[in-house]
Amino acid sequence: MERPAWAPPGIDISVPSVSRMYDFYLGGSHNFEVDREAARKAMEFLPGLPKTMQANRAFMRRAVRYAVGHDVTQFLDIGSGIPTFGNVHEVAQAASDAARVVYVDHDPVAVAHSRAVLEGVDRAAVVAADLRKPHEILRSPEVTELLDLDQPVALLLVAVLHFLEDSDEPGAAVAELLDALAPGSLLVLTHASYEGIPVPQERAGGAVDVYRDIRNPLVMRSNAEIARFFDGTELVEPGLVPMPLWRADNPDDEEDPFAFSGYAG
Repeated sequence: MERPAWAPPGIDISVPSVSRMYDFYLGGSHNFEVDREAARKAMEFLPGLPKTMQANRAFMRRAVRYAVGHDVTQFLDIGSGIPTFGNVHEVAQAASDAARVVYVDHDPVAVAHSRAVLEGVDRAAVVAADLRKPHEILRSPEVTELLDLDQPVALLLVAVLHFLEDSDEPGAAVAELLDALAPGSLLVLTHASYEGIPVPQERAGGAVDVYRDIRNPLVMRSNAEIARFFDGTELVEPGLVPMPLWRADNPDDEEDPFAFSGYAG
């Protein structure tokens, strides 16, 4: 298999990556045949996966604009993946000259590509770190230099918590991050769920099996289980809802049923 110029040395391009599969769903070009194969296999069970990912990205952009509208201009985006058009720093910096963004991911391809995209971009940086180790994220030079944790920060956990199993203690990781942030900070998250998927759970389970087979288990949680990540915070209206229902730009737009596969808050 030929290694493309943008692939960081040392990564195994024979193993599918969740962030490159996500890039493929969104129509990006930073993925390998092995990623496309796994993504197509998942789409045999859930053909609307690209629509789900688009709804996820659209929610993220609305949430970033909401944050800036409420004078929160610092963003910590964990599990940020491969930057695609309309990423957090583009949306935030278009809305405010003061916006500062730190991306965090543990996928070497995502980190390398983020560094390339951010070359020459002021007030944005990327950290190679894992959500399971919040202290490493919070102590990283990029976070300590770019963000002022004594001022409100928007913590973005968009489509990442469902890749942490209960044994990884995702609730404790979220709580540790929130504890480090100033009053007035925001928690922005989306999470996969069987609730709302327009196919029977058994069939959706086929797609979940694809992720388990590539050693990136996808943990589907219920609305009540996802809501626990917000413990100790005050949910912004309309609460934890299917992604297209969170402060839609055009509430009357016809949405693909697969856009409702997952919750946002």
